[in-house]
Amino acid sequence: MRRKNLLALSLATASLLLVGTAARADSILTISLAAPYQSGGGGDQLAFDATVTNNTDLTVYLNGDGPNIISPVTSPALSVDDSPYYSYPLSLNPYQSYTGLLFNIDIPDGALIGLYTGSFVITGEADAADVPNSGAADQLGAVSFDVAVTPEPSNWLLLGSGLAALALTKA
Repeated sequence: MRRKNLLALSLATASLLLVGTAARADSILTISLAAPYQSGGGGDQLAFDATVTNNTDLTVYLNGDGPNIISPVTSPALSVDDSPYYSYPLSLNPYQSYTGLLFNIDIPDGALIGLYTGSFVITGEADAADVPNSGAADQLGAVSFDVAVTPEPSNWLLLGSGLAALALTKA
């Protein structure tokens, strides 16, 4: 009987610890992109505006970011310009929001036509005691986005003229 009580107490303690961890795993920040899907051709720069909201009753410190283009990996590759993020405030008070340009995607000339997916992560701390800590920052929030690389107008002109020439030779 004593063994069962000890096992029940251990399971209850573990459950409470897991519930506390699960609550911490919820996103501290909500990142809402105005247009999470955009398209463009070679040489274009796509701007991603966002609203970032602090979902807690703590002041949140925005220490960094982690942009990433996930797929496909090609050359020349799309690049993320995260410099607009540096104009965001250094902290958000409880339940405060900020709206502005979050990042840009640069599509180089010659990028392969297709769908590219990516993510943007904001890192930082949700406790003033953690701010001086030089260790790894926590992931506060993340958002996914898609970029469709479309043919450049010159490619459409080349395709159209080739089809016209083919039609004329068949006639």
